[in-house]
Amino acid sequence: MQKPTPLPTHVLPTVDFLQAVNLLPTVVLSANQVRLEPLTLQHEAGLRQAVQDGELWKMLVTTAPAPEDVAHYIQAAANTRMAFAVIDETTGDVVGTTAFYQPDAAIRRVFIGYTWYRQSAWRTRINTACKYLLLAHAFETLGCRVVNWETDALNTRSQAALERLGAKKDGVLRCHKIRKDGTVRDTVVYSMLREEWAGVKAALAQKLGL
Repeated sequence: MQKPTPLPTHVLPTVDFLQAVNLLPTVVLSANQVRLEPLTLQHEAGLRQAVQDGELWKMLVTTAPAPEDVAHYIQAAANTRMAFAVIDETTGDVVGTTAFYQPDAAIRRVFIGYTWYRQSAWRTRINTACKYLLLAHAFETLGCRVVNWETDALNTRSQAALERLGAKKDGVLRCHKIRKDGTVRDTVVYSMLREEWAGVKAALAQKLGL
């Protein structure tokens, strides 16, 4: 059997991936008056207000909790992912949350997900700035080779946003996860490679006026 060809050393990141991942609970990122800071119980009241804007917990395809479950949601996030509160610096309000999860040191991969924003923040600079900050950190600080996203097959709004971003659709995982109502969902998987980041970064920076 032919042995796989190793990647050239010049494309391998020099950063310590796991060390950089372990620092994520202390990382604060900001651009275009949007700030991502580690999600803690100090954000509970703001996140509860955010989830009520549009009654997001009633949407089948989101991970948003009911208002009374926000504290538990934050505590659970601390054990399963590297979660951020999304702050609109023009108002100081918590407008949502997003996260890195499932870091893979061997591949140098991380997933971005558990993302939701108050309804009044949809299709604003908020999501554009968040994706810019997360992708820049993933590729330029963590040294990722690839970033992945998973979306419910019914969440066509999220899929359209990822395609506008420049992510590539990899395929569909059938009968992949259980929704909050107990039904089984298919998952659409997207990815972005390090080699694709420069073009995406330039487009995002132009949109944000950076």
